[in-house]
Amino acid sequence: MTAQSRTFHEAAADRYFEAWNARGAEARAKAVAAAWTEDGSYTDPLADVAGHEGVAAVIGAAHEQFPGFFFRPLGAVDGHHGIARFGWELVSEADGSAPVAGFDVVVLDEDGRIRSVHGFLDRVPAGV
Repeated sequence: MTAQSRTFHEAAADRYFEAWNARGAEARAKAVAAAWTEDGSYTDPLADVAGHEGVAAVIGAAHEQFPGFFFRPLGAVDGHHGIARFGWELVSEADGSAPVAGFDVVVLDEDGRIRSVHGFLDRVPAGV
């Protein structure tokens, strides 16, 4: 993989995490618009949405369910062509615990904006 393509995929993942960590509706909407295409989608075992409003709603719901938590990458971003994959975990600001972890495969457009996310949950607390 060339350094240029690696930067392309890492930059997309950075925007993805900025969106997931944005606090407040206005900041979240701006970050989602920067990371996703207009018709971009997000699908995991608990959600299947499309468009900026749908993606922002899923992110907002995660913050409501886990207040005081943030998303951080696990390991390096791997990518080729317009596809990237990376692991992540949801971490408590209070004690550093990470009750939720997963892995995402992201399809990007030529500008590095997300067309679709296919998420997998590897670690989820009971009752979620």
